[in-house]
Amino acid sequence: MGEHNRTSVTEFILLGLSQDPQTQVLLFFLFLLIYLLTVLGNLLIIVLIHSDPRLHTPMYFFLRNLSFADLCFSTTTVPQVLVHFLVKRKAISFAGCSIQLVMLLLVGCTDCALLAVMSYDRYVAVCKPLHYSTIMTHWVCVQLAAGSWASGVLVSLVDATFTLRLPYRGNNVINHFFCEPPALLKLASADTYSTEMAIFAMGVVILLAPVSLILISYWNIVSTVIQMQAGEGRLKVFSTCGSHLIVVGLFYGSAIFAYMRPNSKIMNERDKMISVFYSAVTPMLNPIIYSLRNKDVKGALRRIMSR
Repeated sequence: MGEHNRTSVTEFILLGLSQDPQTQVLLFFLFLLIYLLTVLGNLLIIVLIHSDPRLHTPMYFFLRNLSFADLCFSTTTVPQVLVHFLVKRKAISFAGCSIQLVMLLLVGCTDCALLAVMSYDRYVAVCKPLHYSTIMTHWVCVQLAAGSWASGVLVSLVDATFTLRLPYRGNNVINHFFCEPPALLKLASADTYSTEMAIFAMGVVILLAPVSLILISYWNIVSTVIQMQAGEGRLKVFSTCGSHLIVVGLFYGSAIFAYMRPNSKIMNERDKMISVFYSAVTPMLNPIIYSLRNKDVKGALRRIMSR
């Protein structure tokens, strides 16, 4: 063991979501279903938006980016989790763990920024309808989407650099089902304070700032809608806003809980369940909530089916 303590860890063992073989089989089918729905839903949206000129609007441009990010987000973790449900030894190499961590942060943080951009787009559409086409030009949309991806790259590089430069010796068992900073920090063989502060600062940038922007946007949308005369239009906007805010609450709530609190030395079952929400459940819900309930998308689907 002394020899083992001096050498750096070359692989990690992931304890996963359950130790019970029967539960693992059940979870395998549950996660497989979630993953298939995620892939089908998001791919369908990407294809529909690409192929239907009527969906070539700012809102759907951002939605296509969100669907692509969600597809990548889910693919970064769920297939590996599925394999681990079926094998005895749930190992991941240090390199594999590092790649997963970087990709997860990159697309997860991009998701955060895109949800904020989409709320701004809805704010302009509802509160400044006459200026919408002059504010949300194609070039502005491209810049906002590029900025979202760039912020994802920046935050993931900072978080990953701080997390992966820590020494990992001896203990290589992660009480989690994939590699992410809060779980890895618990194994580091050095003081993690500066890393925790860096992750917290990045969390303020990519979690708290977008959430604030989303809440301000929706507050303005709701205030504008209340002043509307038509009851039907009001109801439609409220139902759209409500469903968007459910996704936002699930995604940001779980991510803020995981990344914005002091790092305890133990990863408990509750922490793992919260990670399931932002890594697997939200990417599946986004296409359903943002678009498949939407008549433009249903119309596009009918037109493609009838070709």
